[in-house]
Amino acid sequence: MTADSAQFAAMAVATDDLDLVHASKNGDVAAFEQLVKRYDRKLFRIAQHVTHNREDSEDVVQEAFLKAFQHLGEFREDSKFSTWLIRITLNQSLMKLRKQRRTKEVALDEDFQAGEMLPMEVADWAPNPEQLYGASEFRDILVKALKELRPVLRAVFVLRDIEGFSTAQTAEVLNLSHAAVKARLWRGRLQLRERLNRYFGKDTESERAMFGPGCGAAEELRFQETASPSGCAV
Repeated sequence: MTADSAQFAAMAVATDDLDLVHASKNGDVAAFEQLVKRYDRKLFRIAQHVTHNREDSEDVVQEAFLKAFQHLGEFREDSKFSTWLIRITLNQSLMKLRKQRRTKEVALDEDFQAGEMLPMEVADWAPNPEQLYGASEFRDILVKALKELRPVLRAVFVLRDIEGFSTAQTAEVLNLSHAAVKARLWRGRLQLRERLNRYFGKDTESERAMFGPGCGAAEELRFQETASPSGCAV
C-alpha cells in the first residue's frame, strides 16, 4: 500500500467513525457497538502495555467505552474519534495504576524539571529492544523493563515505539507539545536501555549477531493483537 492510499484509507475510516458517532449520539446503540468492535483490540493492547495486567486491561477498556458512550456529546469532532478514545483509555489506565499504587496523581501532561537538557536522539540502543523482543526467550525481560518505566513515560513509549504513532499523533492523543513528547520518549528510551543493560552487556555487535538485523519485533511488541473478551458493548 502506498503512502497516498494509506492516507486515503485512514481518512475513509475517520469519516466512517464520524458517521457512527453521529448515529450513536442520536441513540443508535448498534452504531456504537460497531465502534466497540472496531477498536476494542487496539485499546486492550494499549491498556495492557500500560497496566501489564490482563484483568486490569479488560476493566480499563470497558470503562473507557462506557465513559466514551456517556460523554459522546463532549466529543467536538476537531480530532479523530480514535484519538479521543485512545486518550480516554490511557487516562483510565493511569487511574488504575494510581489507585493500585496509592501514590501521587499520575498525569499525562506531567512536566519535567525546567531547564532539563536533552540530546537530539537516543537511537543507538544497547541492546536493540526490537531485536530482543523478536526472540521469545527475552519477552519477559523486556516486559519487566517496560513495567519499570514511569507510567507517563510508558504511555509515550507505547504510542511511539510500539504502536508506531508519529510525534504529531502522539502529541494529539496525549494533549502534549511535540517537544514534550520528544522529551518523554528520550527519557523512556534511555531508562529502558539502562534497565536492559542490567541483563545484557553493551556489545551491540554481538547482540546483532545473536538476534539478526530484523526480527519483525514491531508486530511481536503488539502482543499479537490480543483481543479483549467481549463485554465492552454498551
